[in-house]
Amino acid sequence: MLALTGTARLWEPRRLRLRLLSAAAQLVTTARRRHLRFARHWPWTDVITEAIQRLAALPNPG
Repeated sequence: MLALTGTARLWEPRRLRLRLLSAAAQLVTTARRRHLRFARHWPWTDVITEAIQRLAALPNPG
């Protein structure tokens, strides 16, 4: 919930789990790095990628 904005922030827990955890994605490993590649046709891809970017931008607490 910390990283979501707009209407996504108001989703109920069941809807949040359904939309975020059932996303069509692949874990790709190349050159010692791992990338999570989401399908472009998935309706909530932009919500998930923006949330991940916001979480990455938060300062490290420890």
